[in-house]
Amino acid sequence: MEPLNRTTVKDLPTLPLRIMQFGGGNFLRAFVGLMVQILNEKANFDGAIAIIKPTERGDYQKLKSQDGLFTVVLDGIKAGESIAEKKLVTCVQQIINPYIEWRQYLDLSKEADMRFIVSNTTEAGIKFNPTDGYTDVPPNEFPAKLTVWLHHRYLHFNADPSKGCILLPCELIEQNGTTLKQSILDYADYWALDDGFKKWIDESNYFCNTLVDRIVSGHPIDRAEKIQSEIGFKDDLLVAGEYYHSWVIDGPDLVQAELPFAKTDLNVKFVNDLSPYREMKVRILNGAHTAMVPVGYLCGFRLVNDAIEDIEINNFVESMLLTEVCKTLDFEEATKHAFVRDVLDRFRNPVLKHQLISIALNSTSKFVTRLLPTLKDYLALEKKLPMHFVFAFSALILFYKGKWNNEKIELNDNYQVLDFFDTLWKDFEAKKVDLSEMVQAILGNQAIWGEDLNAIQGLSEQVIVYIKAIQKQGIRASLQSIQA
Repeated sequence: MEPLNRTTVKDLPTLPLRIMQFGGGNFLRAFVGLMVQILNEKANFDGAIAIIKPTERGDYQKLKSQDGLFTVVLDGIKAGESIAEKKLVTCVQQIINPYIEWRQYLDLSKEADMRFIVSNTTEAGIKFNPTDGYTDVPPNEFPAKLTVWLHHRYLHFNADPSKGCILLPCELIEQNGTTLKQSILDYADYWALDDGFKKWIDESNYFCNTLVDRIVSGHPIDRAEKIQSEIGFKDDLLVAGEYYHSWVIDGPDLVQAELPFAKTDLNVKFVNDLSPYREMKVRILNGAHTAMVPVGYLCGFRLVNDAIEDIEINNFVESMLLTEVCKTLDFEEATKHAFVRDVLDRFRNPVLKHQLISIALNSTSKFVTRLLPTLKDYLALEKKLPMHFVFAFSALILFYKGKWNNEKIELNDNYQVLDFFDTLWKDFEAKKVDLSEMVQAILGNQAIWGEDLNAIQGLSEQVIVYIKAIQKQGIRASLQSIQA
């Protein structure tokens, strides 16, 4: 079987580079990459993507070896019928690793047609870091790299307002576009860049707040051989996801005019306020994911659909959503409950093989954005802790021990976070600290949680109770007790 690349796939057009995309992982490829492909085919968008590697780890070598080509497989329900679609995505034409190709990265700023910038650098990706310097090759943080690029573009085109960009960050943080813009302006001030640049950023670039939704399970290992035989190529970047998708964009009218999604059947909405959409999606869908990961993993499950088919885990997640999360959302009960049912059905999709360990990426920052606001709102409303949330948080602390039942857990988080948990757990096992001291130290780490969680009345005490129960009775018996 021939490898998938631009030599084996004939007569592919060369399109102008119009989109710079920070991140080449499964989600962006099966979401933005696929949408751009459809825009090109259905709406004469005629735009190519340049993918930029946002972090130092890895090298995107597979993406480069396939010349940016990959296949997306979607499964789900449409009009009550099961569907499965496959599409070859050919719109990625350049892949740049700025850690070794900094000059090529900066040269992209001279591309006259470049107009859109998308990103997905996780919840921890959009931030200002005073250790970043303008002359670093490259700066560490994504917004710092982007600020340097935008400044080069500003200089190259002599502050031409038509060469500003439309920015569509996909990170799951509130006001992601506004936050990205502020980070760039912070770097401009910190690096003493000229006032004209800041004026150009403010007036000629458009930072949209967005909300994305699609479950992308990654490489379909058990189906890969069959799918590859059907498409006729060896595709190491084959990526599977659910058919359901949603992209809500809050931006000026010109964004809708320049992105002709109306000419397609893609579920993209342009709105004036996406906060209601975001709150429901993040608290129910993403919150369920983040809470389910440590509980399901410690119960021995590795896939989302396997975990949710387990009656005890299903009851735990469903009860958490209906009795705790929904109470914090200002929507009609029928609307909230319908969304919960849809989410659980999406989790049950038997075709998606969504790895719990993949969702576990940066679980600590995900807890802060997806679960902590709900926990605090519930406490304020009900005058008591949401016990399902506290149980999930307790399981997360055990998960971050990095091993369970003598099996290593491949944790993936900021190295300072991993070192912190590793040191504390080792101190606990060496009896240098007791459980109470360890939990209080974990909850008190403001660098991780953004605040001292010991200040939440009763939280540390209940976490200790649940950790003791899980260690003594096992995760499943403890899970049963919380449902009683």
